Amino acid sequence: MGKQEIVAKPEILYEVRAMGGNNLRCKGWKQESILRMLENNMENAEHPEELVIYGGIGKCARNWESYHAIVKSLQELENDETLVVQSGMPVAIFRTNTLAPRVVMATTNIMKATWPIFYDLQDKNLTIYAQYTAAPWEYIGTQGVIQGTFQTLVAIGDQAFGGSLKGRILLTAGMGGMGGNQPRAMTMLGGVCICADVDEVVVNNRLKVGYCDVIVHDFDEAVKLAKEAAAEGRPLGIALMGNAVDVLKKARDTGFMPDIITDMTPAHDPLSYVPAGVTVDEAREMRKADRDGYMKLAGASMIEQLKIMNEFMDKGVQVFEYGNSLRKEARDAGMPVDQAMKIPGFVAAYIRPLFCEGRGPFRWTCMSRDPEDLAKLDDLVEEMFADDDLVRNWIQLAREHIPIEGLPARICYLGFGQRKAFGMRVNEMVRSGEIKGPVAFSRDNLDSGSIVNPTFESERMLDGSDLISDWPYLNALLNVAAGADLVAIQENYSMGEAVHTGVTMIADGSAEADVRLAACLTTDSGIGVVRHAQAGYDIARKTAADRFAKDGVQVPLWWTPTATFGPDSASAPKKKNA
Repeated sequence: MGKQEIVAKPEILYEVRAMGGNNLRCKGWKQESILRMLENNMENAEHPEELVIYGGIGKCARNWESYHAIVKSLQELENDETLVVQSGMPVAIFRTNTLAPRVVMATTNIMKATWPIFYDLQDKNLTIYAQYTAAPWEYIGTQGVIQGTFQTLVAIGDQAFGGSLKGRILLTAGMGGMGGNQPRAMTMLGGVCICADVDEVVVNNRLKVGYCDVIVHDFDEAVKLAKEAAAEGRPLGIALMGNAVDVLKKARDTGFMPDIITDMTPAHDPLSYVPAGVTVDEAREMRKADRDGYMKLAGASMIEQLKIMNEFMDKGVQVFEYGNSLRKEARDAGMPVDQAMKIPGFVAAYIRPLFCEGRGPFRWTCMSRDPEDLAKLDDLVEEMFADDDLVRNWIQLAREHIPIEGLPARICYLGFGQRKAFGMRVNEMVRSGEIKGPVAFSRDNLDSGSIVNPTFESERMLDGSDLISDWPYLNALLNVAAGADLVAIQENYSMGEAVHTGVTMIADGSAEADVRLAACLTTDSGIGVVRHAQAGYDIARKTAADRFAKDGVQVPLWWTPTATFGPDSASAPKKKNA
């Protein structure tokens, strides 16, 4: 009998800090920057020891063997090689060419996906849950989604409250890596927010990094503080310890009428959602003991939560789903479709016009780790886009209110054309040494042309193309052709409901980066304008007319609902007699 080989277990890391400065551990700044983005994910992770970045179970690597192999691969990767990552596991390195992506990945892409199928495959160590920016290493902390919340609230203020949210109260839930931005976004607009959560550790972390102002444990006290602040026109972000369903019940039963209601609990994943009447510790044990039973309990709780939200909508409160799949999961749990889909999703109701301009949650991350670099880039944005009120106002507020988490980063809804112009200037600043290190450009996957999701981003499209998933695949293909440094294709959200892409582009000051950035910062948001223009949105058609010729984009044919399909088509030209 042969000697049994003992395989050493990889080190589990409970804390990671992203590298800064000019210490190059890899064979090029593109690989080094991608490695620092991965480390930044881990620095901002909710549960780094489990490789969970945010959103319940969104991971950056499949297991610790994969994590360490990814790090080693990036450190050894040549400048003409491409690392291939399949659902969080590095599976191959190919020699490609210097203009090819350094990393390509596909994550959580599952045929006939359901939550039971996903969890079975995850249990077999075959996949992970991508979330939006966890798997492609683009998470920048809670601020990553804050401008989306901010712009949504701006639109609500314009549509329902005469252009101001001063003295208005938002009632919501979810203080995790995404939802935790809500109190700060509302207070940036002069309003008041009560945001409930059941996890005291999560809530304390949000207070620590500056995304809320006070934590309270009693509903009546939270309402008292909120009403006092609203009456004084004083911004206030209140974190309320409590379950979303219980808080909504109390609001209904006590007659408390907030101005706006939404929710950012992890309802997209019933196993991460904490049902009413269950503590965090109890939920953890119940998931292990009876996964199917827990998911049924979560579904019933979501139905109850959505019913109450519908009641508030009937009373005139501005109620919407903020992209956490609460409506779809309640529908799948048995709620009648007309009731489950009664409240609107925020994209269709409030911010689709921004997508039509190629705008979306674009962001940049400073590899130097020096806050001065971020300040200089903020200055540059204000200088370049001084005539763009949306951009200028946001940057000024962000500089004042948004804390740095890990590597200095900024999110900003730059549009088509603006991203390319900004990226080229930044690359010049890196080249000249005006800023101290490379800059990584990325975006949330909730962007103009990078996602299909019929119960969220692509809901109620003008041309009825809610279910068409060609667009994110075209986005990924174009970004590879344009020379993006990392390209990812993913499915997740509520399982089987969405396809989206992630992309990272590195400004390292090189002439090669000039070529890559000019192409990729055009294709990435440009296909979003094409998508919405082809769907018939006037704003997108105008953007195309104003910008496409300048950026080398052509449209061979515009879509119409009628076309010629063959001789029997009503619009087909008739054959002439000889």
